[in-house]
Amino acid sequence: MAVEEEGLRVFQSVKIKIGEAKNIPPYPGPNKMRDCYCTVNLDQEEVFRTKIIEKSLCPFYGEDFYCEIPRSFRHLSFYIFDRDVFRRDSSIGKVAVQKEDLQKYHAKDTWFPLQPVSADSEVQGKVHLELRLSEVITDTGAVCHKLATRVLECQGLPIVNGQCDPYAAVSLLGPSRSEAKKTKVKRKTNNPQFDEVFYFEVTRPLSYTKRHFDVEEEDVDKLALRVDLWNASNLKFGDEFLGGVRVPLKVLGPNGVHEAWYFLQPREGGGRVVKVEELGSLRLNIVYTEDHVFSSDRYNPLRELLLRSASIQPVSVSAAHILGEVCREKQEAAVPLVRLFLHSGKVLPFLSAIAQAEVNRTQDPNTIFRGNSLTSKCIDETMKLAGMHYLQVTLKPIIDEICTDHKPCEIDPVRLKESENLDTNRENLRAYVDRIFSVITASGVRCPTVMCDIFFSLRESAASRFQGDLTVRYTAVSSFIFLRFFAPAILSPNLFQLRPHHPVSNTHTHTHRHARKHTHMHASFKESYMAAFYEFFNEQKYGDAVKNFLELISSSGHWDQKSIESPIMLKEGVMIKRAQGRNRFGIKNFKKRWFRLTNHELTYHKSKGEGALCSIPMENILAVERLEEESFKMKNMFQVVQPERALYIQANNCVEARDWMDILTKVSHCNRKRLSTYHPSAYLNGHWLCCRLSADTAPGCTPCTGGLPDNIQLDVDGDRETERIYSLFSCYMSKLVKMQEACGSRSVYDGPEQDEYSSFLIDEPQETYQTLKLVVSAVQTLEQRHTQYRRDQFKKTKIGSQEHPIGDKSFQCYITQQSESTTYSI
Repeated sequence: MAVEEEGLRVFQSVKIKIGEAKNIPPYPGPNKMRDCYCTVNLDQEEVFRTKIIEKSLCPFYGEDFYCEIPRSFRHLSFYIFDRDVFRRDSSIGKVAVQKEDLQKYHAKDTWFPLQPVSADSEVQGKVHLELRLSEVITDTGAVCHKLATRVLECQGLPIVNGQCDPYAAVSLLGPSRSEAKKTKVKRKTNNPQFDEVFYFEVTRPLSYTKRHFDVEEEDVDKLALRVDLWNASNLKFGDEFLGGVRVPLKVLGPNGVHEAWYFLQPREGGGRVVKVEELGSLRLNIVYTEDHVFSSDRYNPLRELLLRSASIQPVSVSAAHILGEVCREKQEAAVPLVRLFLHSGKVLPFLSAIAQAEVNRTQDPNTIFRGNSLTSKCIDETMKLAGMHYLQVTLKPIIDEICTDHKPCEIDPVRLKESENLDTNRENLRAYVDRIFSVITASGVRCPTVMCDIFFSLRESAASRFQGDLTVRYTAVSSFIFLRFFAPAILSPNLFQLRPHHPVSNTHTHTHRHARKHTHMHASFKESYMAAFYEFFNEQKYGDAVKNFLELISSSGHWDQKSIESPIMLKEGVMIKRAQGRNRFGIKNFKKRWFRLTNHELTYHKSKGEGALCSIPMENILAVERLEEESFKMKNMFQVVQPERALYIQANNCVEARDWMDILTKVSHCNRKRLSTYHPSAYLNGHWLCCRLSADTAPGCTPCTGGLPDNIQLDVDGDRETERIYSLFSCYMSKLVKMQEACGSRSVYDGPEQDEYSSFLIDEPQETYQTLKLVVSAVQTLEQRHTQYRRDQFKKTKIGSQEHPIGDKSFQCYITQQSESTTYSI
């Protein structure tokens, strides 16, 4: 069993909502207010930063952050910083949640008291030690014992002020001992290899006469070894503490040898004691997930059950619909379901089925798709995944312009600053809203095919259900494309990768707040100033533009986008390219060029604005891949493979290289002649450096990175999504039981619904019961796999190994938690 499951993969992710802080201690000056921001850290590594909230002791952030966690960690930490008038940042306090405690706060709004930040408590990393106690006979014939302590290495030490020059201080602690010895300083590394040995006497040779070593007599069990890691600072403030470990010598045992990895710990008694709430508190909502994913065949029964949902009638008896019924939040179910159906190419029939069922249950055409139903959450998620690139091409230029211009746009008389003019602001806002309106309504031809197909299905369902309402075919689509797609992106551009986090001015805030109110056809306003402003956009031409746009994006049938679209500029910038060697004897040197990419072609120019020196049509791009550094001893290189040659390009940095490769792959992924293999190194001096083949036309030696499904820039792991769905079913098992009881009670007693079962939507009790039985069976089988895997892991685990250092609570905690979980039988 253990061998079978060796392919198990572990994924970690965290979704955080940073709410607000309250009762921050006042600034020690006449003003008292602070300019605060909050950071999210994995141990000591900052991974996210909120905007700065000025002049407040109770700053409200209201920001969301999601990330895949690529490494092991011990603490998820949050720091509140204050930026003073000299633009210096000082820490006010922190919240540090141990990894094993994250489940306690799962998906709950929680107020955490801020704790003081001190160097003594800011630790991370681990140290590898070896201890050996040996008997030594001195020159006088007396016997003493020496403890040899070998400090081998450390891993993952924190980087302090951009540097890490660590050394270890080793001391033996006892009733009358304080001797300390130090290793050499290792420069510029947070994974130092020390491999140094230190000797300590543990008996006094003059008074010691017995030949046999006796632990109790010599009080060795009262001694302990202390190893502290320090950062050698060049500053006058002294060296910084990085973490330490205390090892009692009684671990040596009868053979006098001990070797293990230890997690570094905070300094004992380090950090000042503060009263609760002295530093204020921070409201957080943390969702941490850890998925243990088995090989694909383990998920087949559950996956097939879920994918059948797209064709089951009525859809309410399907496994996917049942998941939406039992989850506390529809969003929980929607995210993995949509990704699984997209991965399997069945998202359209599934969304059409659940949308049709919702339309049939809707009584008033004005409320169509307005609730937070499974349908609306699933379509939101599909638009987010399929439409991200469309969103960026459509909105990014105008949002960049708004944020760069800094024009005041506030038209609420109450919020107007003294220096601002209401008429000027109104004109600024009108111009921006007009531009945003124009770019959206002109973008219909770029709407991804999968979104158009969904909108066509929504339109037809709504028009068929409410045949007397001529506008419902538009409102069914507009509620998604405007209110749930464009409006959130305008309001929070950073969440849709339209802007880096936190534009510096408030212009975008006012513009987006007001622009959002105009993104629906039938807006109504409580504020009189907004009603007057809206009148400007109440002309026939605006209504016609919206109508035409909605018609276009909800038309059935696929069109050849290139034949309709004029070229859209997707990316441009300076990079270095190697001459392609069109002339056999030409010098193949490197030159700086201006590159320009549209949806039709990739061109490069001598400089911006000049004519193209070379044009590569999109259909000629057969692969876009990294180029190994060994080829030209140059970093950040990639290759654009064409039918007869490859263009070698160097980007300015690793992020730029990744961006160019991503976007080139996305716009060329439909090419019918895309290659399945490529050469990761260049063809130089008569052969390929990677495979040493001499023919320059030799087929590639390495598989190309995966292609992408049409119109969706998405790399989905179907097994991981099925594991996520299994976890949700497992978490809500008691509700599945309740739902089965509800089916039984309906079948036997077809009277008014019993209150305890009324929360479930059950159209066909008998069929729903059969589906529930299959779901529970598949979930239980997977539960048994997980239980067996945990037992096997526990047997193989060696505490003190590099994977599980002494002091690692999370693995033991995980084992304990899982062993306590029960397997339900129904």
